[in-house]
Amino acid sequence: MMLEPILKSMHILLVDDNPNNLKVLSQAIQGCGWKILMATDGESAIEQAEYCDPNLILLDVMMPGIDGFEICRRLKANFITKNIPVIFMTALADATDKVKGLEIGAVDYITKPFQKEELIARLKLHLNISHLTHTLEQRVEERTIELTQSLQKLQNTQLQLIQSEKMSTLGQLVAGIGHEINNPIGFISGSCSHIEEYMNDLLRLVNLQQQKLPHPDPEIEELIEEIDLDYLAKDLPKLMESMHQGIDRLKDISLSLRTFARSDILSLVEFQIHEGIDSTLMLLKHRLKDQGDRPTIEVIKKYGMLPLVTCYPGQLNQVFMNLIANAIDALDESNTDRSFEEIKSHPNRITITTSLKELNVEVKIADNGIGMSESVKQKIFDHLFTTKSVGKGTGLGLAIARQIIVEKHGGSIECNSSTEQGTEFVILIPVRQ
Repeated sequence: MMLEPILKSMHILLVDDNPNNLKVLSQAIQGCGWKILMATDGESAIEQAEYCDPNLILLDVMMPGIDGFEICRRLKANFITKNIPVIFMTALADATDKVKGLEIGAVDYITKPFQKEELIARLKLHLNISHLTHTLEQRVEERTIELTQSLQKLQNTQLQLIQSEKMSTLGQLVAGIGHEINNPIGFISGSCSHIEEYMNDLLRLVNLQQQKLPHPDPEIEELIEEIDLDYLAKDLPKLMESMHQGIDRLKDISLSLRTFARSDILSLVEFQIHEGIDSTLMLLKHRLKDQGDRPTIEVIKKYGMLPLVTCYPGQLNQVFMNLIANAIDALDESNTDRSFEEIKSHPNRITITTSLKELNVEVKIADNGIGMSESVKQKIFDHLFTTKSVGKGTGLGLAIARQIIVEKHGGSIECNSSTEQGTEFVILIPVRQ
């Protein structure tokens, strides 16, 4: 009963080469409230079906030119009309013709001469079925969209939880390491200053003794020769200089750890993007240097003049870490069949370019590795997608990177790549949130 108002708004296409038959059919069903469309040949029927999209087609089998079977085949082969139900009308009693019609897509048969009540009942039945099928398809489509949206929200929430947990854990770990490193660095640095002072005093004393006592005891001369005093006096300052350089390196690493691990998750702060990139490169220096089977990966920095950016520094550093580490992986993969000398003649390079684009900071991280195919490029930001072997990639890095840039900072991240042409990631971050 609830379908009656809906059925009255439906369109039925009547197809028969005999105008009298069309008149009889339309008179038989005119009281049902359906809108009647008519066609007297196959081409006209197909054209009207495409243009008017009727809810049902009542189709005569025996027609000159294109018969009903061929019309039905064409309707079912057409993307626009394939789902319109077709009922054949025929005076034939041969069962094989009915089977043939059903096999090519018809939903029912009405035999001439027809009974008005039977005709209307069959039309109502198939209009009901068509409407319910269409409604069900709509509901399935709507439900699919809802489930897709729910899955996307779930994945985003999962990424946020993973990213927050990683940043929290990483921040605590790195901050702790940085603090632990600082104490011995301070002690060693202070001790080295005293050692250098004591060393210089002792060397002055030895020089003075040599000047005042030009003919020392033979036992002393023997010891001087044994320890090679001249070499020792020249090498000790060099050793102290190396120790100072090592201490400075440790201080840089400690500073990089603290810069990288800044986990200002709850509040936005002003941050110099170059500091984040430099701290990331410092922490990845061990992967960039000569590995024995390949030369050092060259890092070319093309820094522009950037203002301070309002952002979450720890999260941006995580993005830089992921992109640069991925670039190193891609370069190592491209070296599989290349010798040390071949790589040296065509060096591995990572180029980092920064610039100010109106109200956005642009960061480009490019490598000259193997690149990626178009199909892979379309999926790289997908949740859990990875091209790395088991145990080497989670498929979360770039998904989290996109979430940090797009959702957390209102920016954008794009990938430009093609096979054997390297890969470039382009990040845009608003200067002010």
